[in-house]
Amino acid sequence: QVHGYKGVKFQNWARTYGCCPEMYYQPTSVEEIREVSVHPGLETRPCLMNRLLQVDTEKKQVTVEAGILLADLHPQLGKHGLLSLCAVKEISGLLGIRPHGSLKRPPSTTQVYGSLLRWTDGGPCLEPEGVFQAARVHLGCLGVILTVTLQCVPQFHLQEISFPSTLEEVLNNLDSHLKKSEYFRFLWFPHSENVSVIYQDHTNKPPSSSANWFWDYAECKVTFFHSFLPGLVGWINRFFFWLLFTRKKESSDLSHRIFTYECRFKQHVQDWAIPREKTKEALLELKAMLEAHPKMVAHYPVEVRFTRGDDILLSPCFQRDSCYMNIIMYRPYGKDVPRLDYWLTYETIMKKVGGRPHWAKAHNCTRKDFEKMYPAFLKFCAIREKLDPTGMFLNAYLEKVFY
Repeated sequence: QVHGYKGVKFQNWARTYGCCPEMYYQPTSVEEIREVSVHPGLETRPCLMNRLLQVDTEKKQVTVEAGILLADLHPQLGKHGLLSLCAVKEISGLLGIRPHGSLKRPPSTTQVYGSLLRWTDGGPCLEPEGVFQAARVHLGCLGVILTVTLQCVPQFHLQEISFPSTLEEVLNNLDSHLKKSEYFRFLWFPHSENVSVIYQDHTNKPPSSSANWFWDYAECKVTFFHSFLPGLVGWINRFFFWLLFTRKKESSDLSHRIFTYECRFKQHVQDWAIPREKTKEALLELKAMLEAHPKMVAHYPVEVRFTRGDDILLSPCFQRDSCYMNIIMYRPYGKDVPRLDYWLTYETIMKKVGGRPHWAKAHNCTRKDFEKMYPAFLKFCAIREKLDPTGMFLNAYLEKVFY
């Protein structure tokens, strides 16, 4: 009999959200999942089901248990000269939210997930195509993911080049920047024209780094002090750009090490996907609103990334090439700072230009909003209701989404 735990509290990394399930289980087998999945109000996390089950080097495919962390999977893939284009999340959780980077090829969730084995009331089942289209962004409400087959690529290195620019230059030459680099993104520093442009491209150069951890930690101390004097935010944004981003920097390494970086400081985050052609309009309106309301402050950076459209029913990039526009407000040493005016202004602009929120980030949307945002929302709802007619896999958040 699988052992459960009471009194377990879960919190996200930033400690901005949490939950307290009635009972917490860590099953290690399908039999144990069968035992605990018939009880509502429980938290079932398959993190102990974390094995690499099969490697097909010819097809470049691997089958893994859904609890494996990609941080643990990458070294195992490296032994076979393979790479997954995803970051350091748990496979089952990564499938639930549609992660994204910034790339010109189809997004990672389209390339990577070849097949799913899912637990339902009737037992394990391999997903038919219709359900598979929904399950690639499942929000945790379609059952328990047991195994996943990943379509990998040959291992490769990337070179990252960053250099300073201005918001006007980047927005006026956006198509040119997108063509120049395989993985292009940029960081805008609110309350200024300053931008850091980042290119990431294939390379044969040996690993090298230009990271400076000292100033990263100095930044956290400064953001703590300016939480008492919000009027300093604009000055601090400009100062740190001058200090850290006015020079060209280069680094290279295995691609998954370039794609990922340590997010050292806790923060509130919003991240919406908007139609790519609305990038300039949205950013300029956000900039104008900050200029028109000097007391409304915004921490740096606003991170802007781009990705191709896909056919995943609840993907924010469903049927359109998209721009992800990510805003943050730091919580230095756990201290909250005023952000609601900035949050509301940003959300209003995102909705105006046809945005869809990232499923793993904060938002205030309800079913009424999602029905307008997602052409296939009702199709997903029908699949969910068929697979989980009693609502076993719903929680307070998902009830807000679907009811």
